[in-house]
Amino acid sequence: MGTELKVVISDTPVETNQARERGTETPKSPFAAASPIVKKAIASMQCYLEEVGHFTRIDPQEAWLPITESRNGNAYYAAFHTLSSGIGVQALLLPLAFVTLGWAGGIVSLTTAFVWQLYTLWLLIQLHESVPSGTRYSRYLGLSVAAFGDKLGKVMALFPTMYLSGGTCVTLIMIGGGTMRVFFQTVCETAAREFNPLTTTEWYLVFACSAIVLAQLPNLNSIAGVSLISAITAITYCTTIWVVSLTKERPVDVSYRAPEAKSDVARVCDILNALGIIAFAFRGHNLVLEIQGTMPSSLKRPSRLPMWGGVRVSYAIIAMCLFPLAIGGYLAYGNLIPTNGGGMLKAMYKYHGHDTSNVILGLTSLFIVINCLTSFQIYAMPVFDNLEFRYTSNMSKPCPWWLRRGIRIFFGCLTFFIAVALPFLPSLAGLIGGIALPVTLAYPCFMWIVMKKPQRYGAMWCFNWALGCLGMILSVLLVIGAIWTIVRLAIEVHFFKPE
Repeated sequence: MGTELKVVISDTPVETNQARERGTETPKSPFAAASPIVKKAIASMQCYLEEVGHFTRIDPQEAWLPITESRNGNAYYAAFHTLSSGIGVQALLLPLAFVTLGWAGGIVSLTTAFVWQLYTLWLLIQLHESVPSGTRYSRYLGLSVAAFGDKLGKVMALFPTMYLSGGTCVTLIMIGGGTMRVFFQTVCETAAREFNPLTTTEWYLVFACSAIVLAQLPNLNSIAGVSLISAITAITYCTTIWVVSLTKERPVDVSYRAPEAKSDVARVCDILNALGIIAFAFRGHNLVLEIQGTMPSSLKRPSRLPMWGGVRVSYAIIAMCLFPLAIGGYLAYGNLIPTNGGGMLKAMYKYHGHDTSNVILGLTSLFIVINCLTSFQIYAMPVFDNLEFRYTSNMSKPCPWWLRRGIRIFFGCLTFFIAVALPFLPSLAGLIGGIALPVTLAYPCFMWIVMKKPQRYGAMWCFNWALGCLGMILSVLLVIGAIWTIVRLAIEVHFFKPE
């Protein structure tokens, strides 16, 4: 796609004479007879080009789409976006995995998943730029197509990435709207008693309208401040919840024994469902390339350097949030953690709502609402980008302002409708984790093998093949285990009746 400019200023006399004698004289550079001043100017231009980067054929469509419309991102923006997508309400479900896996199994599984997904994250960051061609893959789908071909790449990546983005936005509406209701009941007890409170559906609508208004920001770089707010609120409520849970007196009936399974098959499926919950906590890889695509890049400072710097800082913070929340939550409540959604938040309200200040409870709920509202923006951006891509491809011009706003309003209304129609989705965390697992743990390993072509049967070749195959097998097992658990526990499936 791109070509690198190489300028030969002159040939040395010795090399030229020897070439004449062999009859293989290299054609002279057009600048060979240039004056010293011209040669100096050319040398300066070459240095400038090497500093700026490769000559690439700029696709004007890139400048029309929300993800790549602005390329002035930096390591700070990368850290904000990564924290926003890496920490969320899904972390509140982690202690549920410990109920089945126990102390040793839970800690080992959580640590393994964290290291594994951090490695595949590094792979994606390295694969973002193809040095020989000068191509930048600013979307997960684009990298998948480049690695696996047009048809197979779309089949493998289109549904999981769009499902992750759209499904996460639906879940955020449910959790954010439901927590809005809890916040109102906690802070405005008198008003809640005197006036007819809003129904759950109406709270969903309030949240969705707020998300739609905030979604009018034009591109991914423009929501860097929103992602920062998301990161701050997530860190705050995660820390508050595990600190309150550990400092308060533990429930009387707390136990750390795994629930007895009716059969060996049920036990295995419970373990797989627990692993799916852990996998669900580490979603977000479908946004890594998009975040890196907002950065400038040059030969001397490729985008992978600031991106990896921002990711390292953000994932150190993510580890300091997830591990205490999972371990501390299980230590505080054991197998008493509610299994019907809510996780740690519902446990804190259930067991410590009576002896915890309403200020702390209210602020925790408020932070969760703000985090859901701001996280909605970064997960919705790939969907906006994909919809606008269809228009710009067909019309060969950018979306007009009214169509861009219409797309975002339509998406917000669609996610609200699904949230009301399928209110049982938060109970499917294990299933969602199993479906999304290849995007996070398997596909990047295969992409590395295809794109980088490491030595056959070498260390990197074998290691990535092993991880990729293990990730695919684990994904299939997690989906089977989650479905079995859903059927066995008889999760109530009710449509258009959000509670």
